Amino acid sequence: MSYIGNTPTTQSFISGTDYFNGTGAQTAFTLSRTVASVNDIQAVVNNVVQVPNDAYTISGTTITFTSAPSAGTQNVYVRYLSTTTQAITPSQNTVSWSTLDSNVQGDLGISFKNRIINSNMAIDQRNVGASGTSQSYPVDRWLYQPSQSNKITWQQNAGSVTPPAGFKNYLGITSSSAYSVTSGDYFFLSQTIEGYNIADLGWGASGASTVTLSFWVRSSLTGTFGGSIRAGGFDQSYPFSYTISSANTWEQKSVTITGATAGTFGSTNGNGLQVCFSLGAGSTYSGTAGAWSGSNLVSATGATSVVGTNGATWYITGVQLEVGTQATTFTTAGGSYGAELALCQRYFWKAVNPHLAGVASSTTALNRMGTSLPVTMRAPPTVSYSGTIQWYDGGVSGTITSASSIYSNTNSFEMDATPATGTTTQGRAVICYLDNSITGFFSIDAEL
Repeated sequence: MSYIGNTPTTQSFISGTDYFNGTGAQTAFTLSRTVASVNDIQAVVNNVVQVPNDAYTISGTTITFTSAPSAGTQNVYVRYLSTTTQAITPSQNTVSWSTLDSNVQGDLGISFKNRIINSNMAIDQRNVGASGTSQSYPVDRWLYQPSQSNKITWQQNAGSVTPPAGFKNYLGITSSSAYSVTSGDYFFLSQTIEGYNIADLGWGASGASTVTLSFWVRSSLTGTFGGSIRAGGFDQSYPFSYTISSANTWEQKSVTITGATAGTFGSTNGNGLQVCFSLGAGSTYSGTAGAWSGSNLVSATGATSVVGTNGATWYITGVQLEVGTQATTFTTAGGSYGAELALCQRYFWKAVNPHLAGVASSTTALNRMGTSLPVTMRAPPTVSYSGTIQWYDGGVSGTITSASSIYSNTNSFEMDATPATGTTTQGRAVICYLDNSITGFFSIDAEL
């Protein structure tokens, strides 16, 4: 963005008075400084104030009278009316995010600068800090995808190291062996961004916006590491590389990516694009860093393989994807924990022992027991549950065999069930719950 208004210039005035001796013939007199306008001075001849433009004109340092002032000693004087002023030209030729701290950004009402949700790894609905080894979501919105099983262990705050200043959480990866990747292998962490959240980038056509990806990373290994930006249709990829210089030290990295003018990038509630961080990839999924390719790639060629060293660690937090050519002050997509949780729940909600309400359709059937969802989800979710579902109608209780049918939309879900124990009354209001404790939960999943 250019300057708001004209480019600043500098013009200075010093208050004071110049005195001249009239000769009766001289009309032009030299001033002690350059004057921009007749309005910046007052000219006086024989104690009579002269009318600007009619009695005199100004050109730089010269004042010229229409008629020559009469002879006299200091009977002509020019008084400078302005005091000293100065306009300072800013050191940059643009106003950008780098000149606006996070407080100013908030005051301006600018939101969702960061397109990455749960970028500080603070929300972990599925695992609540527990570790895992398989393809899954170690923390909300971040998916670990391997071609081979049991090669790493993932966990929120793995190893209990101190995060970078300003952060409380990170996602940790630990290699379980020294595995040599083959050409078709891949191990990577990714976040898929919904099309609605990147539609304004205009990717896949001319005029695509440039973006910058920044993040904090720490590893027991040093060297060049890789990742990629992939189109939602996986028909375009931009491999990138970054260097970790010091082992076991948090370092902030930044990668600027030119906008993609080709490829399939969703613009609605489907797959818009995917940000990938490689932990090891074979030649099939690796390509030249710094350029778009019409291939499905997750890493840059020659990148360090985390899974190649037994016990190697790789940690990440503070991931930000934003429009522009430079990394700016980190912010979460939502701006607060509550807002960030709601953004995560658009894709997944772990409902710990929710109460589902409905009416008994007969003594042996509970139909359309339902509850509302905390936020509107991306799409009608898949619903599953863990635990034994119990029911209660105000006087009688029991359990059910299983949910015979589950129905969902973007704002609620319902289920039909058959009591395994107990007999209710047709038309009675019924509540269903899991295990009568906090151990049971429903998984409501609308992930991309």
